[in-house]
Amino acid sequence: MNKVNVEEIFAENVFTLGKMKERLPRKVFNEVKRVMECGGELSLAAADVVAKAMKDWAVEKGATHYTHWFQPLTGITAEKHDSFVTHPDEEGRMLMEFSGKELIKGEPDASSFPSGGLRATFEARGYTAWDCTSPAFVKESGTGPILCIPTAFCSYKGEALDKKTPLLRSMEAIGEQALRIVRLFGNTTATKVIPSVGPEQEYFLVDRKKYLQRKDLIYAGRTLFGAAAPKGQELDDHYFGVIRERIGEYMKDLNMELWKLGVTAKTQHNEAAPAQHELAPIYETANIAVDHNQLIMETMRRVAEHHGMACLLHEKPFAGVNGSGKHDNWSLTTDDGINMLDPGDTPNENIQFLLVLACIMKAVDIHADLLRQSAANVGNDHRLGSNEAPPAIISMFLGEQLEDVVKQLVETGEATHSLHGGKLQTGVSTLPDLEKDATDRNRTSPFAFTGNKFEFRMVGSADSIASPNTTLNAIVAEAFCEAADELEKAENFDMAVHDLIKKYMTEHQRIVFNGDGYSEEWVKEAEKRGLPNITSMVEATATLTTEKSVRLFEKFGIFTRAELESREEVLYETYAKCINIEALTMIDMATKQIIPAVVKYTITLANSVSAVRSACAEANVKVQTELLMEVSELLAETKEALTKLKEAEAKAKAKTNSKDMAYAFKDMVMPAMKELRTPVDKLEMLVDKEAWPMPSYGDLIFEV
Repeated sequence: MNKVNVEEIFAENVFTLGKMKERLPRKVFNEVKRVMECGGELSLAAADVVAKAMKDWAVEKGATHYTHWFQPLTGITAEKHDSFVTHPDEEGRMLMEFSGKELIKGEPDASSFPSGGLRATFEARGYTAWDCTSPAFVKESGTGPILCIPTAFCSYKGEALDKKTPLLRSMEAIGEQALRIVRLFGNTTATKVIPSVGPEQEYFLVDRKKYLQRKDLIYAGRTLFGAAAPKGQELDDHYFGVIRERIGEYMKDLNMELWKLGVTAKTQHNEAAPAQHELAPIYETANIAVDHNQLIMETMRRVAEHHGMACLLHEKPFAGVNGSGKHDNWSLTTDDGINMLDPGDTPNENIQFLLVLACIMKAVDIHADLLRQSAANVGNDHRLGSNEAPPAIISMFLGEQLEDVVKQLVETGEATHSLHGGKLQTGVSTLPDLEKDATDRNRTSPFAFTGNKFEFRMVGSADSIASPNTTLNAIVAEAFCEAADELEKAENFDMAVHDLIKKYMTEHQRIVFNGDGYSEEWVKEAEKRGLPNITSMVEATATLTTEKSVRLFEKFGIFTRAELESREEVLYETYAKCINIEALTMIDMATKQIIPAVVKYTITLANSVSAVRSACAEANVKVQTELLMEVSELLAETKEALTKLKEAEAKAKAKTNSKDMAYAFKDMVMPAMKELRTPVDKLEMLVDKEAWPMPSYGDLIFEV
């Protein structure tokens, strides 16, 4: 086995700050670093120097092309490759050039990306702008090494057409407001506060040959039909189990590819469902974490193909076993190293932390609907609240220690003590006693405090983490701003901050829930508390354009009303289109594969009845006859349900308004799809496996 020195290969395909320092004149390097840290624009002269150094480095790695790598509202990345080739010189020699102007700004066609009405078809001009805070990298693929430059994407009129631009705006907003908070507590050394993110990525791996035999996996990313395998995850034997050889080889290559791209892939393990796994990186600045998560998903799919597998990132690829999520671990850190979400050993005495906690309680309570929306996508509708993922109701888990501190402050106005974890005694003389944390974890909470960060557990596995982090940054920035406005003018700061913490925690304590989020009792309790229970993406979408949301986003320049309205339109269209694709795929599979296969099987059964009777008129053919009747009845149900689905799909597609169409697909087409699936899944359990036209669940999740 070849040994790999991780320290040598890490970030070898990234144009890091260290490589810039080696290749750039000191004056230019200092200018780049200043812009990265403080904002502003790079001079064109400096940009030319950076571009040449970046091009030379990329060419040394075999690159012939570059691309402005951006994240449109499709939720995935986009790229248009341009070569470094320019006009030949007088002697016909090819020249390789890359200018500062080409580095800073690109001009892809903006007409064919989702814009929600911001761009008409004939208005094609759009711009990509270099995000110098996220390093350029060389991506190796079938097209050869490509220099990828992370960029924002906006329209000719300046509207954000992507996920990165609002995220960067939100990072500036929360950084500015959080700095006001730390200044109130006497910190004069910090110059900025940075949101950090560590997204855990869940995924499934299946054999590629079997994958290619399933039209639903190819077109929809999930199985639209499928009877449960005899064994699922009920024994909990897959979770953290020994990683199989084939999967281990995949994970090893995946890590190598990610490490070369500077992605700090840290943790790998088997997840709860068969064929399900997880990868988790180390924390990074929010926009770099977003970029890296997109690279993680793309690399997962690419490496899987090299190993004869397919990587499924859909939130619910298989019914009856756990779906996949993406736990978004979010925190705030000053540039002088202070984590604002670290409670310390005695959180009851950590006034800055208590103010930060009170502000986050307020933010999550007031904007629970918006936070829920930020994690809404088509696939997540199959997962949230299904006894495997957080419920669709937003609540905060604080743990016993912080819940006790909050209770003290609310009831008496003073927090005089903090609970401590103590020792965990194993009862084995050769094992050490362990220091216990002050609180347990709650895996059913959608927004859980986990020591020095909040874990937003609702995000879908296939989704970009840009939207949830944009929303998190925005709602907390608003709470910080309102707190700072009040405290900065206070005559007695100590008394004012004490009163404000008590006020916020008292008014917003309803958002705190440390119990079982999967229970029916919590649904009833949440309703009593007045917490929203938004069960679908379609219902969540409207929260983007409430007056409350518009005020929030416009106040900090994160979105304009027009940009919010455009995103609302895009989400309605996306939902309708995705469900329509699923419906058409079901119709295609039922019409061309399932019904013909079952018809052939009924003929086989009928022939067997006739053959046995011909051989022996007195033979008992009860079993064959009953099976023939049962299969024929289910076949009739399937045909009837197929007709209903066709009618429902046509009616939904006839809607002219995107919102009406989305609701029609949710309320008419989705039930019709479920009605078609029911008899088909029963048929799969009756029809000879050799006659069934596609791999079963057992084939997919156990034979990889």
